[in-house]
Amino acid sequence: MSGLGLVLHPTRDVTEVVGIIERWATRHRKTLMVRAEDKHRVPASVEPVPEGQLATRVDALISIGGDGTMLGALRSAILDPKPVLGVHLGRLGFLVEVEPPELPDALSRLLSKDFTVESHACLACDVCGDDVVAFNDIALVRQPGSGFVTATLAVDGQQYGYYRADAVVVSTPIGSTAYSYAAGGPLISPAADAVVVTPSAPMAGISRSVVLSPDEKIRLELEPHSSAVVVEVDGQVLRDAATEGAVDIGYRRNAGLVVRFDPLRYQERNQLKMGLLDLPFLPEQLRELLPQELRRTQEDIPPPC
Repeated sequence: MSGLGLVLHPTRDVTEVVGIIERWATRHRKTLMVRAEDKHRVPASVEPVPEGQLATRVDALISIGGDGTMLGALRSAILDPKPVLGVHLGRLGFLVEVEPPELPDALSRLLSKDFTVESHACLACDVCGDDVVAFNDIALVRQPGSGFVTATLAVDGQQYGYYRADAVVVSTPIGSTAYSYAAGGPLISPAADAVVVTPSAPMAGISRSVVLSPDEKIRLELEPHSSAVVVEVDGQVLRDAATEGAVDIGYRRNAGLVVRFDPLRYQERNQLKMGLLDLPFLPEQLRELLPQELRRTQEDIPPPC
């Protein structure tokens, strides 16, 4: 392994984690690269490269942040998938596995190829002629105060029905724990191949989640009387105030590669996180439920998502 690419959370302080990686890379004589626009956030020894070249010039990517940063790293390598190691920084995350204190050992295992690769599918979308990919979900969301999203659903060219709702969310299996879950959608095993279409706060039309085969082609088309719609891809705004057009969605297998060191431990952590999401407590209230010797100070507990 010759080079590692760093993908940084856009706003959080990554200095400590980058320092750990930089010292390890110096000891092992490995090259570190980062997007040119992030060069001011890393030591001078980290080589800046154009954003579009980062994934193609390294053997693996290290995502420093949460799930959003991890999704960005996966999208950046869509044309040439590389293993992505997620380093947790801050709030609750379902894709990231490694905590900063575990980094030196994790990097050494990455170097010796002592890990497994978890393959992830994505949604390949045509949004009014623009090709985009989503590893979690693509959503049509109403603009506040402008009424409802009104869109028809077609599957393999056959009209299925229509939605009138605050949002319509189309998700992958890993995305089923995100926006779709918050809207009342089902949890889909990451090992399954499926696409979930879930309305949020439906007022009419299809009111439940629809689970479709990955081989079926999905089309969502805005009705003429729909309100202005925001199109979000993995939580990022792609189009704002769209009032017409269609989104065509397909399923692409093996589009992203995630590094896993201990899959069983990772799954156990995620089961605990899912349980915590359903508890109506603030972090300081949850701390009071722990035995005294396991409690941490208030400032050590990350804020809720």
